Amino acid sequence: MAQLPPGIRFIISFSRDQWYRAFIFILTFLLYASFHLSRKPISIVKGELHSYCTASNDGKVGFSSQSQKARAAPAHQLPDNGTDCGWAPFDQDNYQQLLGALDYSFLCAYAIGMYLSGIIGERLPIRCYLTFGMLASGAFTALFGVGYFYNIHSFGFYVITQIINGLVQTTGWPSVVTCLGNWFGKGRRGLIMGVWNSHTSVGNILGSLIAGYWVSTCWGLSFIVPGAIVAAMGILCFLFLIEHPKDIACSSSPATHLRGYENGAHRFWPQKPVPAEERSKPPDPEMQRLLLSDGKHSGHQNHVVVLPADGGGGMAAISFTGALKIPGVIEFSLCLLFAKLVSYTFLFWLPLYITNVDHLDVKKAGELSTLFDVGGIFGGILAGVISDRLEKRASTCGLMLLLAAPTLYAFSSISRMGLEATIAMLLLSGALVSGPYALITTAVSADLGTHKSLKGNSHALATVTAIIDGTGSVGAALGPLLAGLISPSGWNNVFYMLMFADACALLV
Repeated sequence: MAQLPPGIRFIISFSRDQWYRAFIFILTFLLYASFHLSRKPISIVKGELHSYCTASNDGKVGFSSQSQKARAAPAHQLPDNGTDCGWAPFDQDNYQQLLGALDYSFLCAYAIGMYLSGIIGERLPIRCYLTFGMLASGAFTALFGVGYFYNIHSFGFYVITQIINGLVQTTGWPSVVTCLGNWFGKGRRGLIMGVWNSHTSVGNILGSLIAGYWVSTCWGLSFIVPGAIVAAMGILCFLFLIEHPKDIACSSSPATHLRGYENGAHRFWPQKPVPAEERSKPPDPEMQRLLLSDGKHSGHQNHVVVLPADGGGGMAAISFTGALKIPGVIEFSLCLLFAKLVSYTFLFWLPLYITNVDHLDVKKAGELSTLFDVGGIFGGILAGVISDRLEKRASTCGLMLLLAAPTLYAFSSISRMGLEATIAMLLLSGALVSGPYALITTAVSADLGTHKSLKGNSHALATVTAIIDGTGSVGAALGPLLAGLISPSGWNNVFYMLMFADACALLV
């Protein structure tokens, strides 16, 4: 018999359950990356909404070459407003406060909606709930860009669009975390979710690049194209998302499917014998959905335990107050409030800061800001690995927060020394700022949502996730708003505010 090709041997070396888990991992990664992809354009377009004119020494209004180039292209005429310094109503001297109000509208609606979203999401099919949210989010993201093509200059239009978009986007996080928590257990959760949580940075990077491609010529497309991508991913969600392993007849414990098992041919490769002491140990419910066996614990069919919640309605969904009583929920929620304040201030204001400090055009500033998210990818993975090895989530968060505060101070000083210094500080700050944020919103939330005090009630996961992320979103709403209010007095004051927030997160 001829030897099987290497590619086929690789495919059949994994069990059916493992392939499904890999598929869910990738699908949920792409789904939530598209959410963040649609949030990034507003930060890129800010510089264009108020970027045309510069004050000259004689008091007259002049135009940069970047703006002249944009003006030369066929564009929609702005109304007569006396200054012609951008897109009305963001062409006035208080443009920073107006842009900050847009951020606050989105994030405040997101924070309020998140508390309700987890409770609603537990009582509806995740796939349908998430599909609705993605289609609605795509529509309202695109609607913001429609204002460019129809010459809409009403501040109320853009605020209402942001508010509704913030509400519908709350369907995403509780849904994807609950789905991932159904498929993956506590073992190696920090590493698995640290890698998975890089969807935030990947989405931000893609959103920056896509929005930056059209920002100087047709900023409306900077919103319409991401909106179309989110809506398309919503269709994929409806067609392919599997909410729970039992829906596809997968085992609750991957360890029961040994690596050598070939589902089609029904044969086993040589197995490692199970030690007597391992067979006699009671199973850990938290380990039932572990991605892969760690090589020390071989599965045994007699060790499969079906939790009541997995059996379909064995336990009712937890109440809001019941979720608050879980040890650690309040503490980590408050910690995330301050950590997310810092992260989202960078998310919404970093491109404009780079434009002002390094004197780059809007497109280049947007591209450069993606380095903060690149650092965030490594920071999230590093936080997950460290927390798995130490088995101490809080200590890992505390260490990174302790290092983040002085790094932010250095960022405000060193980034003014040139482009190379800015690049280095973007990577380092991104890792230290995003690490604790990523760990709390993923591994910590999943740990608390499957806490031993719940006695296997996995229905609590969406509510706990929503409470933690909803509280964090309060900080996410305050950060950009405060940045808009403080930045006119100088960017140094914004960084002092961010350092104070990091210190508060560390104290909590």
